[in-house]
Amino acid sequence: MSHADADIPPSLKIEAFPHRLPLSVCCPTTAKVARETQDTRRSPSSTTPLKITMPHLNRVTPFGVIVAIPERGTLMGNRGVLHDGTKAIRRTWQLKRWILCLTEFKNRKRTIMTPSQYTELFFVDEATGLAAGHRPCAECQRQRFLEYRAAWVAGNPKLAGGTLPTAIEIDEQLHAERVNGVGEQMRFEAALDGLPDGVIVMLDGEPDAAFLVWRNELLAWSPSGYRDRRPRPTGVTVSVVTPPSTVAAIWAGYIPAMHKSVSG
Repeated sequence: MSHADADIPPSLKIEAFPHRLPLSVCCPTTAKVARETQDTRRSPSSTTPLKITMPHLNRVTPFGVIVAIPERGTLMGNRGVLHDGTKAIRRTWQLKRWILCLTEFKNRKRTIMTPSQYTELFFVDEATGLAAGHRPCAECQRQRFLEYRAAWVAGNPKLAGGTLPTAIEIDEQLHAERVNGVGEQMRFEAALDGLPDGVIVMLDGEPDAAFLVWRNELLAWSPSGYRDRRPRPTGVTVSVVTPPSTVAAIWAGYIPAMHKSVSG
């Protein structure tokens, strides 16, 4: 049975969990790399300094946190101008328009973190970006946006109110679902049995881990893709990271693009 054929579960209460969105962090697995890149080192066999490039703070986790990691993303996105003239991240968002973009579009060229221009953010895949509260760009991903909007309307009839919402109206709803007034990520609890493929969740006892719901498995999220596959348990309640209106859109037929590692 496809998601479109399945009964869409009723709306669930959204709760704020204590997971603040810091301005920037470095993933624990790459902390050593970050520390080393703060210094200019010399090769043991040469007096010439080694040039080591520090990763930009522009990768995004499913929790919406901006991190410094060397892995490249498959999608770009933005939330407005987040950096200053020194390329330091000063805020986690400026606009309610959190979008997911193609990394190449009409041969346009950009210099990363140009002063006074939007901050380029990168995501390992669309499932990650959707979990972080973004949606497809209505320009460079026009067809994906139209598909997302159609599924969003089908999955959220009360929110849509019988009309076709604008991108701005969808952004308003997503913003109400992703971050509360004190900067904490909003999540909600749901039965794992009732969640569609492509949603990202958290499990009890693993507060720093995110898992992709995929067929009969849960796949642990990492900056380079998915790993540590485990059987999908039944009869358990999980904390859902993907915003509820996007979960409903996935139930209604929208299929998130996922990193190639989902196939093992």
